[in-house]
Amino acid sequence: MANVVLEFKVSAGDSEPQSRPVLILGQQNNLQQVSWSHIKGKLQPVVSKETWQAALNALNPNPTDSCPLYLNQAVVAALPSRVSRHNTPASVHFLSRLIRSCLPGGNNRCIVVVCERSDVFASACAVARAFPLFTRRSASSRRTEKKHVTVEFVAVGNDSSPLDDVEIRCLANAADGVRLAARIVDTPCNEMNTDHFLDEIKAVGNELGITPVIIRGEELKQRGFGGIYGVGKAAENPPALAVLSHTPDGATQTIAWVGKGIVYDTGGLSIKGKTTMPGMKRDCGGAAAVLGAFKATIKQGFKDNLHAVFCLAENSVGPTATRPDDIHTLYSGKTVEINNTDAEGRLVLADGVVYACKDLSADIILDMATLTGAQGISTGKYHAAIMTNSEQWEVACVRAGRSSGDLTHPLVYCPEMHFSEFTSAVADMKNSVADRENAQSSCAGLFIGSHLGFDWPGVWVHVDIASPVHAGERATGFGVALLMALFGQASDDSLLNQVSPLGAPCNKPEGQMERDCKRRRLV
Repeated sequence: MANVVLEFKVSAGDSEPQSRPVLILGQQNNLQQVSWSHIKGKLQPVVSKETWQAALNALNPNPTDSCPLYLNQAVVAALPSRVSRHNTPASVHFLSRLIRSCLPGGNNRCIVVVCERSDVFASACAVARAFPLFTRRSASSRRTEKKHVTVEFVAVGNDSSPLDDVEIRCLANAADGVRLAARIVDTPCNEMNTDHFLDEIKAVGNELGITPVIIRGEELKQRGFGGIYGVGKAAENPPALAVLSHTPDGATQTIAWVGKGIVYDTGGLSIKGKTTMPGMKRDCGGAAAVLGAFKATIKQGFKDNLHAVFCLAENSVGPTATRPDDIHTLYSGKTVEINNTDAEGRLVLADGVVYACKDLSADIILDMATLTGAQGISTGKYHAAIMTNSEQWEVACVRAGRSSGDLTHPLVYCPEMHFSEFTSAVADMKNSVADRENAQSSCAGLFIGSHLGFDWPGVWVHVDIASPVHAGERATGFGVALLMALFGQASDDSLLNQVSPLGAPCNKPEGQMERDCKRRRLV
C-alpha cells in the first residue's frame, strides 16, 4: 500500500475489469439506488446487468458482506445498513477494512464509493486510511513503479448531483493530510526525531508560503518554556516549539491548534517496561494530526487567523534527564513538582496552550494529544476523548466526529472536584495524580487547562487520541478530518461548511449577532 498514488476524480471513466480491477462499495440500500447505466462502463462486458442485480440481492451485511462479480477483478461490498448513535453514518471503520480486504490487486485499480452527500467527506478520509505511506520492507524499496488507485463517489439520496472539481480538490487535500499524519506517526524515531519533524513542518510551510517560528534548545529555557525544555533536554536532538501561522486580511478571531509532538516516549527516569514502550513512536500523533489538518485546511482557504503550535521533544533518559522531585517553572509562571516523568505530554502542552494565549492572543485553543493510556479505557479504541470548558463546543465536537469519521466522546469536566489530585506541598501542583482510579484522562486534561486558568474567558478544547491514533500496528491519521470538520465553518470551502457542526444559521436580528462575542461566532 505504501507506493500507492491515490487520485480522486469526478468520474473515474470507463474501463473493463480485466484492465482495471474495480471495487464498488456502499450501504446496500444505496447500492440499490445506483442505475446500471452509471456503473456499467466499469463492469462490461464481463459483468452483465443481471449479474450485478443478483450480486446486490445476494449481499447480506452482518455487519459487512462482499460478493465477487468477475473472478478477483470486480467486487461489490456492502457496509452496515444501520449504525448506533455513537457511530458515524458513513461507517468509516468498516469502509477502510473492506478496502483492505476486498480491493482487487493490480497496478491500476478503481474504487467507487456509493453514499449520500453528507457522508462523502468522511468516506474519502476513510479511503485514505487504507493506504498508508510508510514502509521499510525491502521488497517495497526495490519496487520503483507506483500503483494507482482512482476513487469516484456516486451520490445518492436527496442530492444525487455529481461532485464538482472544487469538492474533489477538498477530498484530495483531506486525504493527503490524513496520509501525511499517518506517515509521520508510523515513522520510527531514528528517522523522525525533533530535527526531522521540524523538516516536515518547514516543508509544509514552504508549500503554503509560510515561514515557521521556531524556538529551540537553550532558548526554550531562557524564555521560560520549562515544560518543553524539561521533557526534552536529555535527548540528543533538542526540543523545540514551532509555529505555523495563517493570518488573512479580514480575520475576526484567532484559533490555535496545539499538538503534542513527543517523537519518542521512554517514560524518562520513570521508565516504561519492555511491553509498554514499543509503539511509543506514536506519541507525536497530536502534532502530526495538527500538521496534516493545517496543510489541508489552508489549501482550501480559511477566513480566520489560524496558528498550528507544535510542542516537540523526545522524552529520553540521560545524565541531564528530569528527575522525580524536580520542580520546573512552566511558561504560565506556575511551578510543577515532577512526581512522574512519564506524565510528560501535559507539561509540553501546558507551555503550548499558554503560548497560544499570551503570544498569539488566541480566542479558541484546541490541544490534541496521545495523552493517556486511560483514554482507551474511558472511551475505547475508536472514539477520542474530548474535554472543554464550553458545553456548546462539547456537543459540536461529538457532531464533528460523526460527520468526519473521527469519532469523539466527552470526558467529565469538573475541575473543582478533580484538580485537587495534583496538590503539592512544595509547588503549585504536581504533574501526576495522587489517585490513578479517579478519572485519569479527565485529570490529565485539567492539568493543561489549569495553566490557562479555569476562569479563562476563551474556548479551550482538549482532545485525547491515544487509542484511535492507531489501528493495530498502523497509524490512522486520526484528528485531521476532525479538525477540518470542526472548524469547517471558517473555511472558504463549501464541502467543509456542510460537514461543520458550527455556525448554523440562527434567527437573531443582525445587530444582535454582530454584538455576540468572538467565542460564540463559530458556535
